[in-house]
Amino acid sequence: MTWVTGQELQNGKYVIQQVLGQGGFGITYQALQVNLKRSVVIKTPNEYLQHDPDYEKYIEKFIAEGQILAELSKDPHPHIVGVIELFQEGNTYCLVMEFIPGENLFQVINRSGALPEAEIITYIRQIGAALIKVHKAGLVHRDTHPRNIMIRNNSKAVLIDFGIAKEIIFLSRTLTDRDANREFAPYEQIFKGSRDPRVDIYCLAASLYYGVTGQYPTNSLARKVGRERLIPPQKIISGISKELNQAILKGMALEARDRPKSMQLWLEMLNYKSQIPNKERKVSNVILNIVSVRKNIVNIIIKFINRGKNIVNVTIKIVNAGTNIVNAVLIRNTEKSKVVYPDRKPARTIPWVSLTILLLNYCIIGFTLTLVNAPFWLWAVLVPLVLVWAVAFAWEVAVALALVWAVIVVAFVAKAVVMFLAAAVAVPALLAEEKLRKSFSKFHAFLILAGTSNIGLGLGWIVYKLLTVL
Repeated sequence: MTWVTGQELQNGKYVIQQVLGQGGFGITYQALQVNLKRSVVIKTPNEYLQHDPDYEKYIEKFIAEGQILAELSKDPHPHIVGVIELFQEGNTYCLVMEFIPGENLFQVINRSGALPEAEIITYIRQIGAALIKVHKAGLVHRDTHPRNIMIRNNSKAVLIDFGIAKEIIFLSRTLTDRDANREFAPYEQIFKGSRDPRVDIYCLAASLYYGVTGQYPTNSLARKVGRERLIPPQKIISGISKELNQAILKGMALEARDRPKSMQLWLEMLNYKSQIPNKERKVSNVILNIVSVRKNIVNIIIKFINRGKNIVNVTIKIVNAGTNIVNAVLIRNTEKSKVVYPDRKPARTIPWVSLTILLLNYCIIGFTLTLVNAPFWLWAVLVPLVLVWAVAFAWEVAVALALVWAVIVVAFVAKAVVMFLAAAVAVPALLAEEKLRKSFSKFHAFLILAGTSNIGLGLGWIVYKLLTVL
C-alpha cells in the first residue's frame, strides 16, 4: 500500500511527508528523519510488483545494489546522492537516501530554455565523473535522464534515483510504463535492460542533447525500427560548436559498439574550450560597456543581470567594424555569489586623480595670467576654442589643439617657465578625457573638462588676490 502523510516508519525514526514520484520500479517519498531533524528520500518497490513472477529476483537485485550504494556512500562523492541505510518495514524494503534541495535539470531547462554550452557541459562533466565511480563499483545507473540530475542551489549537479533492477522486464507492464523516459535511453536498454556501461554514455549524451537544444532527441526505437534519423544538435541551434555536436552524436550512436568504450573516453571529447552561448536568454536589465576600441576591433561587455544572484557577462568582439561585414564572437562568463541590484544604474568612473592634476595646473596658469595682468580675453579663449574644435574635428584632435593653443598663449605671456607648466596640462587632460568617455557621453565629458579648467583658472585668480592682500 502507498504510505500517507504523517505515517511513521521504524518506530518513529522516519515520518512520511509527501510522495515525490512514482515510476515503473517504485515510489519515492520525502520523509523527516526525526532524530536529526532533516529531510530524506525513501524509495520502495511498487506494491503491484509482488504479483510479478520475477518479484523475488527483483528484490534481490534491489537489496544487492542498495548495499553497494551504501558502501559507496562511505567515501562520499560530491555528485552522487548519499545512501543512508537500507531497511525493511513489514514486507516492504526501503532505501533511504539524502534529500537534494533544488530543481532537477528537466525543470531548469523547462523554465529557462536551452542552456549555454559552457553551463550544461559543466553539469554533464560532473555527472560523468560520478558515473565513472559508479562503473568502477560494478554498477550501471541505466536512468541518467534530466529528471534524475538534481541541480543544487550552489549550481552543483547530483545524480539521484539509480535505476535499480531496471533490466528486469515486467510482463504485466507496457513498454511505455516500463520506460517513461525512453527518449533518453538506447534501444538495447528499452528492449532488455542492458547492464553495459555504454547505456549510461547514451543516456548522458541524450541529456546533454536536451540541455543544449531544449528539444528531445529522436527516440532510439524509432531510429532502430522506423529508420528515423537523429537530428544533429547543430541543425537545431546553429551556434553549437562542432566539438560538442560531435561528442553528442558519438555518445548517442545507435549501436553500443559505435560509442566510446568508457565514460572517461567520452568525457574527454568534451575537453575543449567552450566559448559560444547558443541561445538568447530573457533578462530584466542590460548594462552595455564599450571597453576598448582599437582600429577595426570593438570590444563590448554586456551584463545581463537579475538572473537569480548571478551576473552573466557576455563579451562581444566585433571585428571589421569599418566594413559592411560584421563578425561577432560571444564569450559567456558567469560570476557567482555576487548580489545584483537591478534597479540601480551602473556606477560611473570619474578619474579624480587626473582631474585634480588638471585643476592644479590650470590654477597655476590662472595665477600667472593674473600676475602678468593679462587681458580678459585670454582667460576665456581656451574654452571657446575647445568647443569650436570639438565641432570641426575629432574629439581627440580638439583636446590636443586646445592644449597646444594654451601652451602658445601662456608662453607668449609668461615666457619659458610658465610654458613648461602649461605643457603639463596636456597629460592629465588627455588621461582624464580618455577615462571620462568610458562612462560619459562626449558632450558631458567636454563639460566636465571645461568646468574643471575654468574652476582652476578662477582658483588661480583667487590665490593671487589673497596673496596680494596679505
